[in-house]
Amino acid sequence: MLPVRCFTCGKVIANCWEDYKRRVEQGEAPAAVLDDLGITRYCCRRMILAHVELVDVVAPYQ
Repeated sequence: MLPVRCFTCGKVIANCWEDYKRRVEQGEAPAAVLDDLGITRYCCRRMILAHVELVDVVAPYQ
């Protein structure tokens, strides 16, 4: 569950997560994908690059 907005600047970033994830899995460089998606601020890039999906890990324990 990626946060909808960047914690620092408030830009909406959740809409880019699926495209970013798919393209990186296909072998594209993460920096090039973020540039192409328009994520240029350091704070927003940090939000996407540091994100770890824990929903699949936590879901069996509900």
